[in-house]
Formats: sequence, structure tokens, C-alpha cells
Amino acid sequence: MKIAFFGAGLMGSGFIRRMLAQGHEVTVWNRSPEKAQALQAEGAKACADAAEAIRGVDRIHLSLSDDASVDAVLEPLASVIDSKVWIVDHTTTATTPTAERAARWRGRGVRFVHAPVFMGPANAQEGTGLVIMSGEKALCDALTPLLDGMGSKIVWLGEQPERAASFKLFGNLALMGIAGVLADVTRLASAVGVSSADAMDLFSHFNPGAAIPARAAKIASGPYDQPTFEVAMARKDVRLMIEQAERGGVQLAVMPAVAALFDAAIARGEGALDVTAAARYPLS
Repeated sequence: MKIAFFGAGLMGSGFIRRMLAQGHEVTVWNRSPEKAQALQAEGAKACADAAEAIRGVDRIHLSLSDDASVDAVLEPLASVIDSKVWIVDHTTTATTPTAERAARWRGRGVRFVHAPVFMGPANAQEGTGLVIMSGEKALCDALTPLLDGMGSKIVWLGEQPERAASFKLFGNLALMGIAGVLADVTRLASAVGVSSADAMDLFSHFNPGAAIPARAAKIASGPYDQPTFEVAMARKDVRLMIEQAERGGVQLAVMPAVAALFDAAIARGEGALDVTAAARYPLS
């Protein structure tokens, strides 16, 4: 197929190389022209502007920075994008503007699907990792085989076209949250005189991520009255972390917010419930 790709950053370049390896003809536009031009040696055609890149294409793919960048690139092309052309947006975007964007393009008779991914640049180039999408099922079913080889797995998340945007944010929230927790580990380690390298080596033996599926399921639906670790005891441990860091002259970044979450649960009379009760929302 003939594909236009907007965005030749780390992820976009990986996708473009993958498409070229699959035998597609790929035209590339990037705000910084040199990034698109660098891919010409690998078989892509760098275009001076986005309108040139989409001439005669079957699909337009995007991997940009945010909602504003997606609209800034696509909106000026609204009058020249044929209704037979797919727009497949891999950009991490927010839920509300994604819904508005999908409705706008649907009103123009153009097939727009938001299909964000959970993968890194190497995965994009190798065609591994997870692709998620949402929108009208018939539309997504028709697109799915066209994306074959872009990831190890493609998952449809429902009829609402903005739903994939929400789930991408859920996943990235967890990843960024883990980064924040690990930042507190390094701070606590510094406070007690342990090197970051030694502290992080703990996780070559102990994988807290293995507990996520079971805890996530319990947060979602309980039961909370059969505790394996009580809220009050978890709050005690967080107190120990914060106090020990302060003894070493260090302030933790994330755990004070976790302490507040546990304090609110205890104030509701939930100190004897499972720790997952403190994380549920809404409370009823």
C-alpha cells in the first residue's frame, strides 16, 4: 500500500522502517525536515509538506506529540483527504479532544481510527508490542488486517472512538507512577546510605509488578473485608519510609500522597480492610 506517515521521531521512525520492511511505499513528512530526509536512504520519500505526502495514498498514519499537533497537521488537509483514505492516529492524546476529532472526521466522511500503542521504538521497528484501538466495530475490524505486523497483538476496546485514548492514559499513568515510586526508592536509599545501584538490584530478585493483576482486580471489585494486608499496617509502613527519609535529610516525592490516601481510608473507618480498599474509586 501507499502510506503517508506524519512524525519521524523515535516511534515514527520505527513504524516507518517496519512499513518499508513490509514492502509498503511510504512518504514521510516531519516538522523538522532532516528527520524525514534521514529515512530516504532506507527507502522512504521525504516530502516538503504534508499535502504532498498524502497524494494518492491509501492510509495516513500519525505519531505526533499531542492533540494540538495532530489537529495542526490534519485540519489544513481536510478538503484534500479522500473519503477512501484511512487516518490511523497512534499519538497519545486526551480522551475529550480525541472524541471531538473522531466526530469531526466522521462528519466529513473520512475513516478515522485512534490506535495508540504500548511499545518502544525497537518494538515499532520489529512489529512487536500492543496496539489498541476503539470505534465502530465494523470499521476497526476492517482496519485490523491492514495493521497486521505492526504489533504482536491488536486489541479492540469498544465502540466509543475515544476509549482507546483513555486506556492509553491508564497504561502510561501506571508507567509514570512506577517511575515516581522508583524515584522514592532512590531517595530513601540515599537517606540510609545505600547506593541507587544496590537499591535497584533488589528488583532483579523481587518483582512487585507481578502483584499488579491480582491487586487491580481486587481494587475493581473487592472483596475488601478479607485482608491480606490491612490499610492501617500499610499506613504504618509508609510512615516508617517517610520518617526514615527525613532522618537522612530527604523528602520523598510520592509516598506522602499515598499516606494521604491511606489516611482518608482510615478516617472512613476502613483501617482493618484490605489495602486495596484505599485505592478504589468511586467509594460506593
